[in-house]
Amino acid sequence: MKEEQLRSSNWFGRTGKDGFIYRAWMKNNGIPGHEFKKPVIGICNTWSELTPCNVHFRDLAEHVKRGVLEAGGFPVEFPVMSLGETLMKPTTMLFRNLASMDVEESIRANPLDGVVLLCGCDKTTPSLLMGACSVNLPTIIVSGGPMLTGKYKGNSIGTSDVWRLAAGLQTGTVNEAQLHSMEDALCRSQGHCAVMGTASTMACMVESLGLSLPGNAAIPAVDAHRKVLAQHSGSRIVEMVRQQLCLSDILTREAFENAIMANAAIGGSTNFVIHLLAIAGRIGVPLTLQDFDRLSRNIPLLVNLQPSGAFFMEDFYYAGGLPVVLKELDGLLHGGTLTVNGKTIGENYKTAECYDRNVIATATDPVNTVTGLAVLKGNICPDGAVIKPSAASPHLMQHTGPALVFESIDDYKNRINDDKLEVDANTILVLKNVGPKGYPGMPEVGNMTLPKKILEQGITDMVRISDGRMSGTGFGTVVLHVSPEAAAGGNFSVLQTGDLITLDVEQRTLEVHLTEEELQQRKTAWQPLPPHVSRGYVQLYTQQVQQAHLGADLDFLTGSSGAGVSKDSH
Repeated sequence: MKEEQLRSSNWFGRTGKDGFIYRAWMKNNGIPGHEFKKPVIGICNTWSELTPCNVHFRDLAEHVKRGVLEAGGFPVEFPVMSLGETLMKPTTMLFRNLASMDVEESIRANPLDGVVLLCGCDKTTPSLLMGACSVNLPTIIVSGGPMLTGKYKGNSIGTSDVWRLAAGLQTGTVNEAQLHSMEDALCRSQGHCAVMGTASTMACMVESLGLSLPGNAAIPAVDAHRKVLAQHSGSRIVEMVRQQLCLSDILTREAFENAIMANAAIGGSTNFVIHLLAIAGRIGVPLTLQDFDRLSRNIPLLVNLQPSGAFFMEDFYYAGGLPVVLKELDGLLHGGTLTVNGKTIGENYKTAECYDRNVIATATDPVNTVTGLAVLKGNICPDGAVIKPSAASPHLMQHTGPALVFESIDDYKNRINDDKLEVDANTILVLKNVGPKGYPGMPEVGNMTLPKKILEQGITDMVRISDGRMSGTGFGTVVLHVSPEAAAGGNFSVLQTGDLITLDVEQRTLEVHLTEEELQQRKTAWQPLPPHVSRGYVQLYTQQVQQAHLGADLDFLTGSSGAGVSKDSH
């Protein structure tokens, strides 16, 4: 690729005062003049000590730089907002769109020819990809990788066990001393959650989309192969710049369909839906909730990982990783879609081998014939809702029961363990006002911990419905992402305790036994809860965020703005 064809030449290739300024200030790092004639590769880093999942990214970035230098590029590392799932309040989902704006403008405003995205913790992957899609430069993703499997008294443990421990604390089968002992054993290495939670689902998503090198999703964070993959990715992005292989060349409609089918097979997080919808909106590929249901419906669960199964991401890697799953889906996938290494996805998985069928099953003998995702419609959720059948209880997949309604998360916390609470195993728990606008930010509270009086009866699952999300590490018969959300004034907003609700996953329906006239009558008297914040980004988010079935992106961010800079300076 000729020097003048590089986007960065609009900065470093200039003559006169402008070129002098651009080059001179970069030279204070000891950079010789000939470096400015090479492809400039931005390494977009979400390292932060407040994001424990990504704390090893400084080291990972160094290996990416080696690859860039090896291929004749000029690497420059830059930070963006990092979203630490375990620490940030009220929820990282509130800040996903803000981080994507940071990424988009950082890429567009700077002299970059290509980008390597370093991401791991849940929202760092979609936020970085959303921002990059809006600029559409050559881009490759390097995930941080999962942590090693936790070990406690001879048993393997992972993040999904947190929900079991929470229930154990309520019933007294687990005490605080045991909890402290287990927390020392849970996170025994750097990396993101060791189960098929949202972080691992996002890593599988980008690999199935074709945006990472094969095998990226499953390599543990501390495995030397993770560093090797980072170096190869650094080399490859330089070649992608020379070939002008951009995100829009890879992110076709067929690539999105591949990702949806792969997600069903791995039993991926329900958060996959809301993030993939937002990414599709940025790159300009039409995608709807019904596409997810249609493409997932006949895909069985092939991966035996928590929370839908028994094993962990480390085991997944040793068994062969995502390429094995993709090979099992051969004939269903669009094998001719292009990937970042220049080969088709079919060529990439053609030679994959499985080394443990206990972890990765065959399509003819799956872990579970029940799929990993279903989309529901009905008068409770006219625009849709989602459920993860592979992590739900079979006996609750068709269920009718009376609603127990909590108007807010505070209402839920105040009443859930009240001994006088009228609830039994047939009750359906309903949590309102935890959607994009209502919370705001759509937190992971949908898999409500069951009432203490229910847990004490030995009951471990109930139907739960909310307009919020749940952690990808969670499980249970949980209906999520109800749209329109309660704060938007839809039918969900006027559900009342005692209303009879029917969930039928096979028929893909979620209905309250009320007439349209009754619903409309209730809505005439409905009043939204008062806003939580009236300033800054949160106010902007509340005013502009779209509903869950559209990906909960800000309405003015959908679509691509391109790589052009609107104003020049100097």
